[in-house]
Amino acid sequence: MTKSIVVLGTQWGDEGKGKIVDLLARDMDAVVRFQGGHNAGHTLVIDGHKTVLHLIPSGILNQDAQCLIGNGVVVSLEALKAETESLESKGVNVRSRLGISPACPIIMPYHELLDHAREKAKGDKAIGTTGRGIGPAYEDKVSRRGIRFSDLYNPGLLAEKLEETLDFHNFVLEKYFDMQGLVFDRVLDDALQLGACFSDLVTDVSGELHRLRSEGKRILYEGAQGSLLDIDHGTYPFVTSSNTTIGAVCTGAGVGPDAIDYVLGITKAYTTRVGSGPFPTELFDDIGAGIAKRGDEFGATTGRPRRCGWLDAVALRRAAHTNGLSGFCVTKLDVLDGVETIKVGVAYRLNGELIDVPPQNPEAWDHLEAVYESFPGWQDSTRGITQYDDLPANAKAYIAAMESLCGAPVHMISTGPDRKENIILKHPLD
Repeated sequence: MTKSIVVLGTQWGDEGKGKIVDLLARDMDAVVRFQGGHNAGHTLVIDGHKTVLHLIPSGILNQDAQCLIGNGVVVSLEALKAETESLESKGVNVRSRLGISPACPIIMPYHELLDHAREKAKGDKAIGTTGRGIGPAYEDKVSRRGIRFSDLYNPGLLAEKLEETLDFHNFVLEKYFDMQGLVFDRVLDDALQLGACFSDLVTDVSGELHRLRSEGKRILYEGAQGSLLDIDHGTYPFVTSSNTTIGAVCTGAGVGPDAIDYVLGITKAYTTRVGSGPFPTELFDDIGAGIAKRGDEFGATTGRPRRCGWLDAVALRRAAHTNGLSGFCVTKLDVLDGVETIKVGVAYRLNGELIDVPPQNPEAWDHLEAVYESFPGWQDSTRGITQYDDLPANAKAYIAAMESLCGAPVHMISTGPDRKENIILKHPLD
């Protein structure tokens, strides 16, 4: 019997993971975030009411689910405090069900300043980060000078670590970016005050997951961003600062590979991306603009408009392979309602040569030309359909083509933003 499910994105993020995690969390005992930070926004719509989460796992709206933030997540204390208070103001019981790993790196004020300064200095070559300090926080983690969640409860150690780290970053801010540095006492006091808000939430996440697993409990691991933004396997350098693929579950939550029973890859029926970077199937015409409008393609965290394009089967095949997908969940199928002809990128042309796998040279992404296969669209609405047999014939044919082209079966289809608007062909727990 399936006990542990991983839900992760297979494109450049924004695939609709939050809704699916919320849907599946009704049957889970625990939901775990294992990477990323508050640069990821998961939108949940329940009975028409929208909730956007950034750090707290999307299972928080299901009152019986324990929610855990693993060591692979970088935590902004201010963002966590604001998100907790917002949920509690709506009657959601957060604190009794939320646990945070003491090994989580903390996003400090200088990380955000550095993020903005670097993007500004890059000009038109900017990565397109959210400016939330995610990348600099991960850099400090890897360089072993980062502040961790556990440090907040040892004032002497925190002051010692912060003095050295702030001295380093102030030098960069002042001497390289010609900006004013931060005041040590103020940064220290703010960190201690914010940390005090969460002292009762410190949890041995790895140990807790082992206990839950040994008791036969059901666990859902919630990914952020998408596979094409993975720091190792994505469209480098236009990627996020963490691993967004399957291996991050083990390192970011503290579990072994044998703790994973099923991997659900979330993909839109088309493709989007936010920020800079290659996008072989991007649309620049009225069709792309129509998809953006109908799909309400604006970032849940930043509000930035998303670039839209046709489905990229080449990239999805690689995501299915990299993550060992058990099945796909196709989201936003209804956004393609009324499109006369739907195209899917089935190969790339690079320097006159036809290739059916992503290039290994990052620079080659900028020179790819997508090769398409066309499929007839459908005029009937798919919005809110919950039975596969009720889909238009051409929509069924498109789903079947996705399965054939992308290397994994389609187990779920989302036909609208609400929790109830789904077609479940094979439930991950079955």
